[in-house]
Amino acid sequence: MNPFADSFVNKIDDLNRPMANLIRLKKGYDIKLVGEAAKEIVSIEAPETYAIQPADIRGLVPKLLVEAGAKVKAGSPLFHPKTEESILFTSPVSGVVSDIVRGEKRRIMSIRIQKDGTSDSENFGAAEPARLGREGVKEKMLKSGMWTFLRQRPYNSIAHTQTVPKNIFISGFDSAPLAPDLNFALKGRESHLQAGINALATLTDGKVYLSIRHKADNSTFSGLNNVTINEFAGPHPAGNVGVQIHHIAPINKGDVVWTMNIQDVANLGKLFTEGVYDAGRVVALTGSEMDNPVYTKMTVGMAMSSVASKIKGHNVRLISGNVLMGTKSSSEGFLGYFDQQITAIPEGDEPEFFGWVIPSEARPSISKTFLSYLTPNRKYRVNTSMHGEERPFVVTNEYEKVLPMDIYPVQLLKAILAGDLEAMESLGIFELVEEDLSLCEFVCTSKQPVLDILSDGLTLIEKEG
Repeated sequence: MNPFADSFVNKIDDLNRPMANLIRLKKGYDIKLVGEAAKEIVSIEAPETYAIQPADIRGLVPKLLVEAGAKVKAGSPLFHPKTEESILFTSPVSGVVSDIVRGEKRRIMSIRIQKDGTSDSENFGAAEPARLGREGVKEKMLKSGMWTFLRQRPYNSIAHTQTVPKNIFISGFDSAPLAPDLNFALKGRESHLQAGINALATLTDGKVYLSIRHKADNSTFSGLNNVTINEFAGPHPAGNVGVQIHHIAPINKGDVVWTMNIQDVANLGKLFTEGVYDAGRVVALTGSEMDNPVYTKMTVGMAMSSVASKIKGHNVRLISGNVLMGTKSSSEGFLGYFDQQITAIPEGDEPEFFGWVIPSEARPSISKTFLSYLTPNRKYRVNTSMHGEERPFVVTNEYEKVLPMDIYPVQLLKAILAGDLEAMESLGIFELVEEDLSLCEFVCTSKQPVLDILSDGLTLIEKEG
């Protein structure tokens, strides 16, 4: 073959391919931290225990289908929501249900599975999504457990089975601090991605949208069909699917759209091409306290003990997820249901010498007080300290600087605190989930629990219908 001719043909193909719509965002802030994962995938020792934690899924009240001692395969049903029997949560591995951990009022905290060392999996049968049609695709996703990775906006809850979404959205990049490179994580899985997109396309009368980062390596996504691609340029939260929805096809009252993490889309494609349920994903091990920040292959619910040995230091916060939206964990914890990143940073429980009286250690900030703006490319070693306590909730216009959406966040949060449903609706609560306001909490001078307030508002408005 002639390399020059091949290159020429590729360039012609690029010219013939429709150009993606480019959306530039100016508002936002990139928190640059030490501990980015190197572009290599390293194996880690697989633990014996895995767990599905219902608290990872918004509004889920589970009804058990198994008891301790039951043998399961990957894809065997464990429980379903009390409100919807057809939605099955299935085992990520083959083994034995070792424990049902309960909390207050016998609330189910986790279903733990002891892996048996085999790769036994339920066989759901390979099939072409277009031939199955909407109901056939839905049935296969429900039985296998893949439906549980499909989330609905508003509210970010599990997608309702009787709803046909206006559109379905996928983000092909993550802009959160130290977030994984999803193009790298999905290398070699192009056929699974395409099959997953084809399956999602049967579930909507609208479009399947994929957002990618402008001027980045998007080679894994370049050949995909049956999907509308948009490019985004700008700082975090440009990678948040909620921000992307706002700029592509905003949610109005009464609209329902669905979203799915792109690694789960690839796993969905594997279900249709190979007939098996795969709960695996490539996870970025990140943070200043991670001994060797790299990528590794993990499974949903995998025990954190497999990662704890790679942490340096003793007083360390282990987080399932990123520093803005992740869940505090430990060596006894488990990888979150939707997480594709683990972060390790120092605990911030040591007092600062003279507090704010003298200049403190440099830290990322949108304020010019810390002179961070003079070194925009500097990476910081941060801890968990909030550097202050909750204060009166005052208007500072800080939120508006980091939220690239046509929403008044302060007014919305105050409407939630007042329980004013009509104001909450008119101020755009249907367009938001917690991750969209995570930077607002980061920059908040008043140290308000922004994410908790928004979560309470979403719960209230969903309850009131």
